[in-house]
Amino acid sequence: MKKITRTVILAALAMSLACTSGDPVSEIDQAALEAVGAESYAAHIRALSADELMGRKPFTKGDTLTVNYIEEQFKSLGLEPGNGDSYFQEVPMAEITSLPGNPAWTFKGESGQFTIQHLDDYVIGSKRLMEEIPVDETELVFAGFGIVAPEYDWNDYEGLDASGKTVVVMVNDPGYYDKSLFKGDTMTYYGRWTYKFEEAARQGATGVLIIHDTGGASYGWSVVRNGWNGPQLNLQTTDNGASRAAFEGWLTAESAEKLFKLAGNDQDLIAEAKKPGFKPVALGVKTSVTIHNSFRKSTSNNVIAKLPGTKRPDEVIIYTAHWDHLGIGEAAEGDSIFNGAIDNATGVAALFELAKGFKAAAVQPERSIVFLAVTAEEEGLLGSAYYASNPIYPLNKTVANINMDSFSPLGRTSDYSVVGLGHSELDEYAIAAASRQGRTVVDSGNPSAGGFFRSDHFNFVKVGVPALYSGSGRELIGDPDEIAAIKEKFAGRYHQVSDEFDEENWVMDGILEDIRLVLDVGYRLSMEKTFPKWKSGSEFKEIGDNR
Repeated sequence: MKKITRTVILAALAMSLACTSGDPVSEIDQAALEAVGAESYAAHIRALSADELMGRKPFTKGDTLTVNYIEEQFKSLGLEPGNGDSYFQEVPMAEITSLPGNPAWTFKGESGQFTIQHLDDYVIGSKRLMEEIPVDETELVFAGFGIVAPEYDWNDYEGLDASGKTVVVMVNDPGYYDKSLFKGDTMTYYGRWTYKFEEAARQGATGVLIIHDTGGASYGWSVVRNGWNGPQLNLQTTDNGASRAAFEGWLTAESAEKLFKLAGNDQDLIAEAKKPGFKPVALGVKTSVTIHNSFRKSTSNNVIAKLPGTKRPDEVIIYTAHWDHLGIGEAAEGDSIFNGAIDNATGVAALFELAKGFKAAAVQPERSIVFLAVTAEEEGLLGSAYYASNPIYPLNKTVANINMDSFSPLGRTSDYSVVGLGHSELDEYAIAAASRQGRTVVDSGNPSAGGFFRSDHFNFVKVGVPALYSGSGRELIGDPDEIAAIKEKFAGRYHQVSDEFDEENWVMDGILEDIRLVLDVGYRLSMEKTFPKWKSGSEFKEIGDNR
């Protein structure tokens, strides 16, 4: 793990001292920090991750129960409605349940054929609002990473007319394999699965299949399977999804091996695709598939509240946390409810504790503090995407976004992690706040996983609002044997039914310290008259400077 240099830390401390020496209330008082309490925080996590909320899936009864609970808490905390006289922002979405006409999917080549099974070997769906989508025959073409990136002199579609074809692409981007390409270890947006589906549609492809790789994706096949098994949500579009490929999906690595073997290429093409200058290759394999869709249009809700600023109420700092999770899915050891205690009851409960902290401050924030619990993050950051396209507060008056997604219940850490260091001056705010806790700031680690693009802050970033996406550190404090034991207890809970609130094993003090840190950051921002700037090395600087 690469730690922030001593020079950067000293610069941040100097920045902090410069600010606090001229303005004694720029640093939040102890009473506000102590208002963040373990008992109330645990009670909220317990309520939000209860079986009665059915895994908090949008468009279910759990949706209604969850957003009503959040509204009730905002009201009880004395926060004002964040959208005029309402605590809700309706998010129009379409729910689609896609199933293949036959779960056994066959691919045919000149030398033979092979068949794979739905969910075990592949997942598939369509964003087109049609009851039946027949694809009588489509030729498969391997298109490397499926990336068109002129700024990196990279075009995996060069010379390919993708119309009528199904493109098979790799996960992540070339920098994951060759540090001299793209941004090296740090995944670009080109590496995200959402981009690959979008680009395939722009190229006119009939279908697109991503080859799963645990390392490149940063999660196992079970995460893909759980995420695609059941209804999928999308924002409503004027063309009812007609501009998307007829089908989108994933193949397991084993299924891809069978495909390349049938094509007579084995894995040589994978190696070639990692090098500059690769051109798409027709595999000589064809397939047919029919997608059966059932769908409905409805709305879910972002839940929003505010604490008005005392001097500059039109300027806002927005805290976000997604309230949704995966709902009810395949049973594992008799349990089918994906409660999402860590992901992300921890973040939503933090919104309430932050509100308590701000209201307890002896000197109230001069800028408004907005608390935004967004829907459908698990479906592709949909709630925050809708807000960013339909902002309640002007983007040029939005000082910063501070996003909270999945705090760690393992205990206190000597460090504090920030996802995507180097984009804006919010890094220095986090470093200064961490130093006041006697902690250092580190990069979140595993930047090749693309964490910077995987939570709701990214939709604020895309419209030029500086965002801080941070979370628990990695250097746990305590006995090494005890640390190893608790890590083992929590291993493998991501997007599984085991992500439940476990009062016996959860250690709350580390989470509370993290919440107090982002409270500190937000309070300091609220007392300033300047806006945090984008750094010159960030690809979002131009957008931010022009918002």
